[in-house]
Amino acid sequence: MCGAELHGLPEGVQRVAKALQDAKHPHAPVMLDGAARTAQEAADSLGVQLGQIAKSVIFRRKEDGVAVLVVTSGDRRVDEKKVAALVGKVGRADADFVKAHTGFSIGGVSPVAHLNPTVTLLDQDLWRFDEIWAAAGHPHGVFRLRPQDLPDLTQAHPADVVHDCSHDTAQPSPVRPLSKESS
Repeated sequence: MCGAELHGLPEGVQRVAKALQDAKHPHAPVMLDGAARTAQEAADSLGVQLGQIAKSVIFRRKEDGVAVLVVTSGDRRVDEKKVAALVGKVGRADADFVKAHTGFSIGGVSPVAHLNPTVTLLDQDLWRFDEIWAAAGHPHGVFRLRPQDLPDLTQAHPADVVHDCSHDTAQPSPVRPLSKESS
């Protein structure tokens, strides 16, 4: 996307587009006709499986108030105990906290281009898919990527962060614990 194409987009989408462009990511954000505030809405709009939506869930680390971003597969639920074991105790983040720390509103939180650094964890279950979609800074904005693009884009690594799912058959990526200083 060139500067002229970015001009008409919402500010959050412009930030995401620039971050993707700077990272030489091959896919620019696209704007959907309908909102994709939930993983199910995004999957329906894109005609993909729910698990192919990389949803961004923000927590607040209790010890220092840092935002913790968990990028998880749309068909999974984040296990707070697993997240806490990796980064320290966490609590829910309200809409004001999310907006202040990421620059995005709930329903459009991208895994990239946050206003402030976050501790980031990537759900290893995303690696079940060849292609996934993530929010691009606005409830109508998304971008296409491969799970293996996430570590480079976020400087994070795959981890076991979701409730156990006994019906899975795909092999997850190796898990590497993250220290509190990782982001």
